[in-house]
Amino acid sequence: MSGELRIDRVVTSGVFALDGGTWEVDNNIWLVGDDDEVVVIDAAHDEKAITDGVGGRTVVAVVCTHGHNDHVTVAPQLGEGLDAPVVLHPGDQELWEMTHPGRKFRPAEDGERIAVAGTELEVIHTPGHSPGSVCLHLPEAKALFSGDTLFAGGPGATGRSFSSFPTIIASIRDRLFALPEETRVHTGHGDHTTIGTEAPHLAEWIARGH
Repeated sequence: MSGELRIDRVVTSGVFALDGGTWEVDNNIWLVGDDDEVVVIDAAHDEKAITDGVGGRTVVAVVCTHGHNDHVTVAPQLGEGLDAPVVLHPGDQELWEMTHPGRKFRPAEDGERIAVAGTELEVIHTPGHSPGSVCLHLPEAKALFSGDTLFAGGPGATGRSFSSFPTIIASIRDRLFALPEETRVHTGHGDHTTIGTEAPHLAEWIARGH
């Protein structure tokens, strides 16, 4: 290992498609590691942009926070090109097959720890936005990578197939809001927030229903 632990962001643009609709989206890809090795969180749209961000480091894993196509767009190509396992919770097998039929991934398990750069990312299963959605907790940096489970201003969308509002609320309340208030939340789209900023608004989200 060399250099300090750091968190880098790569932003890519492309299309999210589900239920017959398409949306133009900007995605955050998070790179967690040091000068030698890194974990890639999500694989959106543009293989070259992500590979450039990796910068020749050893990739321990490409972890997809969930199986929607805008988060797994180039996952198999990245895994092959960077000689790294693609990790996804098996609850999103059906979503994965919509984008990458017949391709394999390594199943993520709730509570497993992914070692990188002298620290560990903990996998937290947070279903709701999709059945297999996960977040990654990095206690050393007081950081959470929330995918599309939690954003600045509320939970991820649940108005499409494979999603459930009561389930995402339970995931956020029971799993994420149990983390320290100062935990910085690095989201799948848009700006960051903190657990302490979002937790007081849970009742408002429940009342509005989204």
